[in-house]
Amino acid sequence: MDWQFGGIPLHPLFVHLTSVAVPVAALTAIAVAVWPAARRWFAVGAPIVGLVALVSVPLATSSGEWLEHREKETALLERHTELADGMLPWSIAVFALLTLWWAWHRFGTTRVTSGGVVRAVRIVGPVLLVAVAAVSIIEVVIIGHAGAASVWNG
Repeated sequence: MDWQFGGIPLHPLFVHLTSVAVPVAALTAIAVAVWPAARRWFAVGAPIVGLVALVSVPLATSSGEWLEHREKETALLERHTELADGMLPWSIAVFALLTLWWAWHRFGTTRVTSGGVVRAVRIVGPVLLVAVAAVSIIEVVIIGHAGAASVWNG
């Protein structure tokens, strides 16, 4: 695929989408994990935000790989591309956990009668959501910084 429009690479566009969508999805995950009112406000919107973030990552990495083959190879660019390869699993985790958390509160809490299961989900769910969200924010910042360094210092 030709990852350009009008002769301009699309990678910066997808990078900006990812740089916004991933932290927004992560902050949404944290909000629904720790604030019950946020679950009602976001409802199915939380997994949709997670899906947008998830879709943005392969767009950014694929367009970046296309651009990488057209640029001079440097250590900074290599570091950026290696780091970027690690973003997809975190985006999948945020999306999956947001979807499961939404589904649990939409369907599971009324169907599961075991108090132990409910307590376990109420403890483990938020911890996982917050941990995965925090790591995804850290990852996107580190990857973005490495990309900026490769452009401005490379």
